[in-house]
Amino acid sequence: MSWIPIMIFSLLIFVLFVFLFTRFVGYMKREQNLHIESLHETLIDRDNPIGLSGDELQKLKQQQKEAQAHLKEVIAKLPVVKKDGRFQIDEEQLKQRREERAGGSAGDEGV
Repeated sequence: MSWIPIMIFSLLIFVLFVFLFTRFVGYMKREQNLHIESLHETLIDRDNPIGLSGDELQKLKQQQKEAQAHLKEVIAKLPVVKKDGRFQIDEEQLKQRREERAGGSAGDEGV
């Protein structure tokens, strides 16, 4: 039976501390003009994980689309062969292209 008054007293002390803490946080928010984000506000948006504004997000998406298109063009120009069930860059084809470029530029300089 002696633990019940101790439990009630500790709960009263806990409630008092929680009340004082909330008052202190409210006072500091007003004093320093702070905004504490709720948990819902801090969740990451799948479409905008870095929190950009609408215009900045659209610009970033456009830049990424252009970069993807450029990357596809560059990859499409690489000669690829399938060896042992794996795609690999065709070294011989690359050497031939380099020789053609080197021979073409050397021939143009003589003119």
